[in-house]
Amino acid sequence: MLKSIRSQQTIIIGAIILLIGFLFSRDIKGLVKPKEDEKQAVATMPSTATSSITIEQASLTAKNLVGNNISKEITLLENAFQSSKGQERAQQAKLIAQKWDDVEQAVPSALYLEIAAKEEPTLNNWLTAGSRFLKAFDNTQDSLTQPVMLQKANASFTSALAIDSTNLEAKTGLGVTIVNGFGPPMQGIGMLLAVVKKDPKNLKAQMNLGLFAIKSGQFDKAVIRFNDIINNIKATPDAYFYLATAYENLGKNKEAIAAYLQSKKMAANPTLTSFIDGKIAELKNKS
Repeated sequence: MLKSIRSQQTIIIGAIILLIGFLFSRDIKGLVKPKEDEKQAVATMPSTATSSITIEQASLTAKNLVGNNISKEITLLENAFQSSKGQERAQQAKLIAQKWDDVEQAVPSALYLEIAAKEEPTLNNWLTAGSRFLKAFDNTQDSLTQPVMLQKANASFTSALAIDSTNLEAKTGLGVTIVNGFGPPMQGIGMLLAVVKKDPKNLKAQMNLGLFAIKSGQFDKAVIRFNDIINNIKATPDAYFYLATAYENLGKNKEAIAAYLQSKKMAANPTLTSFIDGKIAELKNKS
């Protein structure tokens, strides 16, 4: 039984990795063997992690991925930023972050938004920085960058909660960082459950709870969760995809195919389309 569950989890993890950068969220860590993975999480989140990536390094790396014209524009903005102070420094940082967002480079964007939040430590600034760090964590596959982004997201949402301890967006973000490895997973799940108790239509919290159910092999609970999301919150391609994944692992191939087709139809994404076509062909052969 355990071998079968692990096999299913391996398939799921592989599927999610293929869709990173497109789907709503990413593979959730620390759920199969909580005690062992909690120790691993601590080992991969050292207190010095935040010093391992400088904003200059992140900028240089990102500039190698975008066009020369964009790189020149950002360099000019960075030069102006270096000589700015106080409120002007915060505004310059936000301007550079927006430029990086325009070309889908979340790592340098998040680092500049963190500077803005430190210069102007408002609730909204810390929430914005935390959300961008989570996006950077989701999008990067670099093993050195991931823990830094997760740690900074955790710190940003912690700062937001220090300003407003009741803010659900901050609680959700903090819970997501814990579930993904920055602490005992069940602590993060408890935070997400508390959020949905107060706000049943909180999409991010509900999605991450659904992913937790998949990762822990609770596919029947995942089906209930994702159907609730689709019917009562928002029908998204990623919600249908994870619903299909849960159905598939329950052996409900007909339902899985229907959900995969809905995900494909709504997304209209070539990479996802190719993947889903393969899954559907596989499921039809099993029927």
